[in-house]
Amino acid sequence: MLLRLILLFTLLPFIDFAILLKIGGHIGFKYTLAIVIVTGFAGAYLAKREGRHIISRIKFDISQGRMPADELLGGLCVILGGAFLLAPGLITDALGFFLVLPITRTSFINVIKNRFRRILVEGNMWFYFRK
Repeated sequence: MLLRLILLFTLLPFIDFAILLKIGGHIGFKYTLAIVIVTGFAGAYLAKREGRHIISRIKFDISQGRMPADELLGGLCVILGGAFLLAPGLITDALGFFLVLPITRTSFINVIKNRFRRILVEGNMWFYFRK
């Protein structure tokens, strides 16, 4: 897992930079810079808007006495997506939009929930939560 994170944080910026250079060679520096700036502002706006929606749903669930598990995972996705959208690059922007938009965010939430279930059941971690 640690190796995957190291590869993600070292290779992804280089790949994004190479793609931006390639696109900059085709459409020019000004348009490439405009793409980076527009996606940064759009990402910040979307992350802020979705974050407010998630916070209001968390408050509502808590007031109803329910555990806001899906909303907390959604908040995690929005935070990560916002960070990806603020980073310059097209791959990180695509990942960021997938994490921030509610339509695609639900699939990421389901993947995270299934991963937790697998860890708890197959990894025999249920023993620690039984107390």
